[in-house]
Amino acid sequence: MAAEGDVELELETEPNGSGRPPEKPRKHDSGAADLERVTDYAEEKEIQSSNLETAMSVIGDRRSREQKAKQEREKELAKVTIKKEDLELIMTEMEISRAAAERSLREHMGNVVEALITLTN
Repeated sequence: MAAEGDVELELETEPNGSGRPPEKPRKHDSGAADLERVTDYAEEKEIQSSNLETAMSVIGDRRSREQKAKQEREKELAKVTIKKEDLELIMTEMEISRAAAERSLREHMGNVVEALITLTN
């Protein structure tokens, strides 16, 4: 029941009753074919074995140098003396493992304040 001045709108219903909009005509079905044509032009390059061997030796050398530097750093850190009280302080205050607390103290040459500052940041 419509009052004076009200407009009644009728919703168009689909004859199929599915409520979906009608399918649009597909204009770009050739997209897959276009993609196939583009990939046909990709060039395959051969890797020369000499270049590969050179690259592998460079990577191996770099890894061995990094490993040596890491071992030297560990030796230096092992020489640093730390106090048992400092170690326990850091362990209890920061709630970290003994190994982590010891590592932090050794990296900061036994300086508790610097170790704590680093651990809190």
